[in-house]
Amino acid sequence: MDLENRNAALQEELSLSPAKRAATQMDWFPRAPAAHVLTGHRSPVTRVAFHPQYSIIASASEDATVKIWDWETGEFERTLKGHTKAVMDVEFDHKGHLLVTCSSDLFIKIWDSQNEWKNIKTFPGHDHSVSAVRFMPGDQYIVSASRDRTIRVFNIASTHLVRTISGHAEWVRCVMPSDDGKWLASGSKDHTVRIWDAQTGESKLELRDHENDVEVVTFAPVAAYAAIRELTGTPNTDRAKRPGLYLASGARDKTIKLWDAQTGQLLRNLPGHDNWVRALAFHPSGKYLLSASDDKTIRIWELSTGRCVKTVDAHNHFVTTLAWGRQITSGGTTATNGAVSEASSTVDLEKLVNVVATGSVDQTIKIWLP
Repeated sequence: MDLENRNAALQEELSLSPAKRAATQMDWFPRAPAAHVLTGHRSPVTRVAFHPQYSIIASASEDATVKIWDWETGEFERTLKGHTKAVMDVEFDHKGHLLVTCSSDLFIKIWDSQNEWKNIKTFPGHDHSVSAVRFMPGDQYIVSASRDRTIRVFNIASTHLVRTISGHAEWVRCVMPSDDGKWLASGSKDHTVRIWDAQTGESKLELRDHENDVEVVTFAPVAAYAAIRELTGTPNTDRAKRPGLYLASGARDKTIKLWDAQTGQLLRNLPGHDNWVRALAFHPSGKYLLSASDDKTIRIWELSTGRCVKTVDAHNHFVTTLAWGRQITSGGTTATNGAVSEASSTVDLEKLVNVVATGSVDQTIKIWLP
């Protein structure tokens, strides 16, 4: 009997071995060294995007290609050719069937991951370089931002232009829909962040506090609201769980700013990077914000205090992009590491897994794993 107890205790200890614990722990974040360094691009990497179901990652580069890799093994899978100039953005839809890309060649392209990654649609997107493109929630529409100073919404099925949104005085560098698709946030070379009604294209707010080009905007997930409210001393209200209430932006003024996306109030300034801030990603626990910068580092910010709690030397050149792994879980489906997550049956359809990817002007993509 004692042996059985001892055995059970040891089994439990083993199941909590550092590797397993890290794979499931809620507050994991990247630590050097990276698990994989993916090489093959011939110019700076501009964006990385995780597939929502498989261990696939797509990378976009100024070499005019998109490359597909397996992030678990670090193996290269294929190159997607079709754009003629730098590819500026890449994203998978919510099922992972389609991949959208945009380029300085003025075109937006959609590739079919289930049919040999064929380029199935091409949108004559804008009148100047297209800097960002995202799927709208529901995957019926895409939204893009361009150096022609507009944001555009296209119907995927018909490829028709549905709406052109104007208001920025300069190059629109980034655009991001809220999780419910009601709002769009954009950042521009005109130093402003704007929030738009996605249905009408009306400008709702203009956030002016950055002193240089805004490189990145991202809505805070509902999971981060508690920490943000703790930071600002805001009481929890009944509309506490609506998407699109808070926003983070990063800019060439080396700062990250947290905003109230309802009132336009600047909630907190996060200074610390020594160069342009290029990418932001909220931690799945909602407690942290990760940022990537031209100072070659990733920084991890504790949202409830606004402090930088960790700095990772990530690349030997500017870090242009950073993404957290995506994982669709509905009911008790398996998370990537093979552990069934109890939390996965909650409302959240997309659960994040512990993997981070970064891309750099050093032409590499790095995969950070527990």
